[in-house]
Amino acid sequence: MRMRCVRGGLAVALAAASLWGAPSAGAAADVSVPLREAVASLPEAPESRAGYDRAREFGGWTDDDHDGCNTRQEVLLEEAVQAPAVSGRCQIAGGQWYSYYDDQYVTGPAGLDIDHMVPLAEAWDSGASKWPRAQRVAYANDLSDPRHLVAVTARSNRQKADQDPAEWLRVVAEARCRYITEWTSVKIRWSLTVDPAEKKALTGYAAECPNAPVTVSPRA
Repeated sequence: MRMRCVRGGLAVALAAASLWGAPSAGAAADVSVPLREAVASLPEAPESRAGYDRAREFGGWTDDDHDGCNTRQEVLLEEAVQAPAVSGRCQIAGGQWYSYYDDQYVTGPAGLDIDHMVPLAEAWDSGASKWPRAQRVAYANDLSDPRHLVAVTARSNRQKADQDPAEWLRVVAEARCRYITEWTSVKIRWSLTVDPAEKKALTGYAAECPNAPVTVSPRA
């Protein structure tokens, strides 16, 4: 469900550029670019929050496969480290989850939020304001890439709010490189821009991380 390596400066540049192209129905291959080159490929643009309304523009959780479980519930079921009990219309009880932002285990779903790695407001600022609403709803409910939505403690998610890595990166030190890699992958996969402060922060953090491949799968 829910890496092809590129070598050489020109090849890396071409591969990174290709990540930003419009998805093709026939495209099936993943593309991998080293982290620092992936960050460098992110296009800069000013951000604007004008017209943003989360509920109106992105909608809520959907049940796209009509199995009775909405997107939040699907993420909880996928990421549980101890399986919860499921009853009725996907009512989830018990179970245990690992919140990698703050290195905590959480028992029961009540203490968890499902975080959009790149928050909806940040996505709006970075290009989603120009999308059709259906694409924004698809973004809000993307289960096809496990980096896009993550179950974390409600406390850490609410501290993060809609901030980018220039404003918030209070994940535990061991998780910082994972966070930066996943943020970059979502921005690339959805052709979102970065503002100058965000680009500077990502570049600085990436310089301190292993230059491992960032793999991006084409969107359907």
